[in-house]
Amino acid sequence: MGNEHILEVKNLVVHYLTARGPLPAVNDVSFSIEKGRIVGVVGESGSGKTTLALAILRQLPRLTRIHKGSVMFYGIDLVKLSEKEMNEIRWKKISYVPQAALNALNPTMKIIDHFIETGNAHGINDKKLIVEKAVEIMKMLNLESERVLYGYPHELSGGMKQRVLIALSMIFEPELLILDEPTTALDLLTQRLILDLIKDLHRRTHMTVMFITHDIATIADIADDVIVMYAGKLMEKGDVFTVFKNPHHPYTKALMSSIPDLTGDINKMRSIPGSLPDLINPPSGCIFHPRCPYAFEKCKREEPPAVEIKPGHVVSCWLYSEQ
Repeated sequence: MGNEHILEVKNLVVHYLTARGPLPAVNDVSFSIEKGRIVGVVGESGSGKTTLALAILRQLPRLTRIHKGSVMFYGIDLVKLSEKEMNEIRWKKISYVPQAALNALNPTMKIIDHFIETGNAHGINDKKLIVEKAVEIMKMLNLESERVLYGYPHELSGGMKQRVLIALSMIFEPELLILDEPTTALDLLTQRLILDLIKDLHRRTHMTVMFITHDIATIADIADDVIVMYAGKLMEKGDVFTVFKNPHHPYTKALMSSIPDLTGDINKMRSIPGSLPDLINPPSGCIFHPRCPYAFEKCKREEPPAVEIKPGHVVSCWLYSEQ
């Protein structure tokens, strides 16, 4: 597959416009995604993960703006495209399964009608072709196509609805699939099923996947690469094996120490003290320093640059920038 970059995000800043002033929900974030990889984006709730995904898709909510930066998709800057041009990319090239997607299905429509409506909205009016494609994807996701396609959402379990939404997002065979917390609100067995299906789907199609979650253990299980975000900033990124074997950023270390080890000492689990900062009035210096056990004077004064400590492994922390 080589090292072709399907997506390159550079110095992206996204503001929520509030009565108190602009809130930087994504703040000077840069990264690239290699074609055919599964990239996990992890961080606490409020770290900017979903805003990042919506900025890539140009589907930000009202009173939210891309303040600066670029989102290059195969060399085309999505930030500069017109809405009409962007509509040619959404679903067809980049598809998105949103957070809390289980409520996204229209309860009055059969599942097959969701597929037909999606196809029609993007220029495919051949009903037979859409049905054939839906059946094919359903089989890949281990769903009984006849029963599911001609049933209503309320007749499906949570796991089945989640698979239907993934199937809907794949009808145009997108090159990049963004999954936002796809296992939230599902029981543990169903979560396991969804993760295994995504891995199987990736193995069969070689599709590039951006997988957003607050659960670092899920990233360790499914992803090739990881991006760690905190309060709108990128803290650490690299391949999963390198980052998890030897995490460098104190925030990454804190996230990893909060994972329960079924075979280890539960007393070694640690929650991260404190809470996310006020992004309209953030602390000076490194945004993580008020919660960081390693913070020293410079951390409180100056924001650390992102430093590549080894090829592909980037950390934003003065502990390494100083070296």
